[in-house]
Amino acid sequence: MKLNLKNLSHHTGVEIDNIDLKKTYDEEIYSAIKKAFIKHSVLVIRNQNLSSNEFYKSSQLFGKIFEQHNKKFALKDNNLVHYISNQDKFDDGKTYIPGEGYHTDHSNDKNPPKATILHAKQLPSFGGDTQFVNMSFVYEQLSKELKNKIKNLKAIHVYQSSLSKRKLMSLSKNPSNKEQTIHSILRIHPENKKKCVYINPIRIEEILGLTKNETIKLLEELMIYVSNTNFQYRHKWKLGDFVIWDNRILMHKANGDYNMNEKRYLYRIMIENEQS
Repeated sequence: MKLNLKNLSHHTGVEIDNIDLKKTYDEEIYSAIKKAFIKHSVLVIRNQNLSSNEFYKSSQLFGKIFEQHNKKFALKDNNLVHYISNQDKFDDGKTYIPGEGYHTDHSNDKNPPKATILHAKQLPSFGGDTQFVNMSFVYEQLSKELKNKIKNLKAIHVYQSSLSKRKLMSLSKNPSNKEQTIHSILRIHPENKKKCVYINPIRIEEILGLTKNETIKLLEELMIYVSNTNFQYRHKWKLGDFVIWDNRILMHKANGDYNMNEKRYLYRIMIENEQS
């Protein structure tokens, strides 16, 4: 058996349409799937219909399951599987759109997850795309001056940055709500060795050595590159999609441009990063 691979953009994303994750394959196929993930950063496996426990089992192909921070979204039958939905609301009644705004998942963790996986169970009739930004291509496009500026900078990441325009669901009962960690802005991917920019405007509280205004200015300057659609793959969801992406080299955002009276519901799992 050979994988049917279809490129989803000229730089990021590949689709596989001849795999059933409920079945067992030989190690050669599993190795090919994992190599495709490392090479293309976004892997889309179409036409799956997995229960939460089947989703959990299939996700383990990519590594050990990461324990997600906000337990209020955990499924009762398997608390390592969470859900993404437009049915949750803030205390003020406003609809919570998970993944809104460009970010990388759980960057406030000391060792953030290497990957996130979503499985589409229910979708609105239009909209709700997810945009992925290849931060290696972003780095390549930076001016020499900007590359030199960020090469030794480190940022403090917290659960909810005071600089963020996006509001997150509270973690008031979880001490990780107040924890912080430090990550370098310039990173080298541990497997494909590409240099990439590692930022998260939702989580970064401060860039060490810079004032608050300088931190904001630098993030805004970098986010201009992030918003360039030339560096993006925009995923249009289909029911049954199993989508895994590499948090070590990508930023992403979900779009809330759909009818909120229609339910959007996906399973979510994250994969531990083997290298700290």
